[in-house]
Amino acid sequence: MMTTKLIARLLVAATLTAAAATGTAYAQTEAAMAGAAKTGTATNDDAITSKIKASLADQKQIGVTTSDGVVVLSGSVASTDIGTKAIQVASAVPGVKEVKSELTVASK
Repeated sequence: MMTTKLIARLLVAATLTAAAATGTAYAQTEAAMAGAAKTGTATNDDAITSKIKASLADQKQIGVTTSDGVVVLSGSVASTDIGTKAIQVASAVPGVKEVKSELTVASK
């Protein structure tokens, strides 16, 4: 009888230990995946910014920032046509969810 109780207690302890280890491993995996997703987003944002800046290389006065796929264009342009073209260029880059314009047209 004592042997049966001892075996039952050992099985319960082993099960609880395994469950705790699995839960900890799961939590660690989830945390790692969340960190990887944030890093992936930042890397993707950097790539988007780089592509847009390269496409607007002749428009050095236009600033480009990207956060979570949302691009913000800032600075002063010579005409509305140049601003419109910059917005179109940014919108065409893969991964861009939205383009926000803070561009101003320089007075002559």
